[in-house]
Amino acid sequence: MRQHSGIGVLDKAVAVLHAVAEGPCNLSELCNKTGMPRATAHRLAVGLEVHRLLARDADGLWRPGPALSELAASANDTLVDAAGAVLPRLREITGESVQLYRREGSIRVCVASMEPPTGLRDTVLVGARLPMTAGSGAKVLLAWADTATQRMILPETTFSERTLLEIRRRGWAQSAGEREPGVASVSAPVRDSSGNVIAAVSVSGPIDRMGRRPGARWAADLLAAAEALHKRL
Repeated sequence: MRQHSGIGVLDKAVAVLHAVAEGPCNLSELCNKTGMPRATAHRLAVGLEVHRLLARDADGLWRPGPALSELAASANDTLVDAAGAVLPRLREITGESVQLYRREGSIRVCVASMEPPTGLRDTVLVGARLPMTAGSGAKVLLAWADTATQRMILPETTFSERTLLEIRRRGWAQSAGEREPGVASVSAPVRDSSGNVIAAVSVSGPIDRMGRRPGARWAADLLAAAEALHKRL
């Protein structure tokens, strides 16, 4: 669930931006995604379009606008900066694809990704939006999410609340063939300077190489990488 600032029009404008980020929208689709009346959704979308935060394509659908990229280019994301220093070493140690995920509502977004130079790999592009219902990264992010988010997502997952309890106990998660057939992964939580879990660092690759219990092989290295990220934050 997204946070509310207490400034109604701002929260609604952000909801419109998130709805369009999930896929191009016409007015009806925008209303369905946000739950807003047509007049409100239209007014906000047109206003965001004026500021170039939204744009319309040839079909008249709203899409993210160029101003978002311009703003993002000047943003300083300390988590991504830390990943640039830590993920290369993790990739070198494991020889597999490595990723960093951040939760946004009921999805997870890949904010950093690196692949091995050769061989079969699990490619997850930066910016990819994946479900919170399967995979080790999803398990980690949900294990430390608030209770309301857990209750909302758990009915749709491939795992149970008991699984989340076990993940919190041992400090990492693994999966095999959950998110995608033939792919295994192991993930660990990344904490900020206050100790809050803000991301999941992951190693993923073919089950044939990583095995069906990849945590036995890579959990210690994931935990070390997560600690290195924590120290940089």
